[in-house]
Amino acid sequence: MSQVIHKFTKRVPEWRPRVKPVVLEEATAEQLDALQVTPSNTKVSDYVLVLAHDVETLKVRSPLFNAIMYDKGGLSRAEREIGALGASVINRCIYCAAVHASRHAQLTKDESVTDLLFSEGESAKLEPRDQAIFDFAKALAKTPSEANASHVKALREAGLSELEILDLVLSSSLFGWANRLMHVLGDPVRRGDKS
Repeated sequence: MSQVIHKFTKRVPEWRPRVKPVVLEEATAEQLDALQVTPSNTKVSDYVLVLAHDVETLKVRSPLFNAIMYDKGGLSRAEREIGALGASVINRCIYCAAVHASRHAQLTKDESVTDLLFSEGESAKLEPRDQAIFDFAKALAKTPSEANASHVKALREAGLSELEILDLVLSSSLFGWANRLMHVLGDPVRRGDKS
């Protein structure tokens, strides 16, 4: 039986789908067209192949994902990852938290922030700018109305511009939604565990 991971980990687990992914060799022309754009323009994952069952949604989802997480300008890529990580921690999405911790560490060439987040969880005390970003993302992920004027004030006091705040809203919201999809459609399992 598969060993589903329940604790946060820096090592990105395998994601085991509960819904059978589309088989590329058997995909329709419409599915193949929708799969031309992938998140972060990487290989087609099982997650994306599951989403390919709904072609119209996937054709919108992947370009939107890439625009929110990778477009130039606004919030830095590393800070967008903190927003996504905040949502993933609150939603207990082990897979997404590992992915975003890994990306943040790669972008900053530093694992201290993600180490602290994984060891201290929601109560982690970060540098002021990272703390404001993380606190906003956590509040938005818990219940959107919890992300309020005091959070926006803290973001402004930490030096975020209006465009950076908008990027944070988008990246945190995107992962609030993506976490929920991942939870329903599959499980994080230890790599190599095929049972």
